Amino acid sequence: MKIVTLVENSCGNENCIAEHGLSIYIETEKHKLLLDTGQTDAVVKNAGVLRIDLSAVDTVILSHGHYDHSGGILPFSKLNHTAQIIMQRLAAEPHYNGERYIGIDTDILKLPNVRLIDGDIQFDDELFLFSGITGRRCYPQGNRKLSCLKDGVKTEDDFMHEQCLVITQNGKRWLLSGCAHNGILNILDRYKELFDSYPDYVITGFHMMKRDGEHTEEEKAVIIQTAQELAKMNTVFYSGHCTGIPAFELMKEIMDDKLIALHSGETVI
Repeated sequence: MKIVTLVENSCGNENCIAEHGLSIYIETEKHKLLLDTGQTDAVVKNAGVLRIDLSAVDTVILSHGHYDHSGGILPFSKLNHTAQIIMQRLAAEPHYNGERYIGIDTDILKLPNVRLIDGDIQFDDELFLFSGITGRRCYPQGNRKLSCLKDGVKTEDDFMHEQCLVITQNGKRWLLSGCAHNGILNILDRYKELFDSYPDYVITGFHMMKRDGEHTEEEKAVIIQTAQELAKMNTVFYSGHCTGIPAFELMKEIMDDKLIALHSGETVI
């Protein structure tokens, strides 16, 4: 198995581009896939630097319907016309941060290889996708200003368009989530319902990004409680993107070597 961080907010390889976005490249025994594609064509440029052949990718998973995870789909599609691009049907709805549109480019929906799904799907013995996360403990406070358009009316986003990828390989399970807008603890609760255990490894943002000193006491309490619960699990977490450096450092103090930072251009395994 091979996992490479193609796009992330910070650089681990000086020849690669960092941007506010996320893209993870994965090779399993049966698949070559992308989880998300970052915000721009950085995914294509970084793949070139790292000598990753995007034309060989067979599957693209979009974790949720935001621009910083979907923006590289159109540049990618110029190189690869056959990979199935899988997203929840609700990811195609318009999404906003305040008045600013943060949804996907609607031209993506015109691609013939886009596959809109509803709910969970088992691909094979390696890949499983799940959504339907409804818990709200330690819910990220940043979600409060995010909305979506339903029947022409702006409504607080419930993130039913978010989906998580589970990869089973060599007797281990990897859980990959883009931003964990639903809250990583709620995602893990849903995972445990499905698999009756916790994953061995998790790659995810925590959606806690704020500048140093900007977190409220309520937000700090959520960060600390989240880290304390994650530290109890026999799971290693890789995180970056929407976690933010202050939140990451606070969680690192609690989680120690169970929390590892992601950077553009670096190999995870």
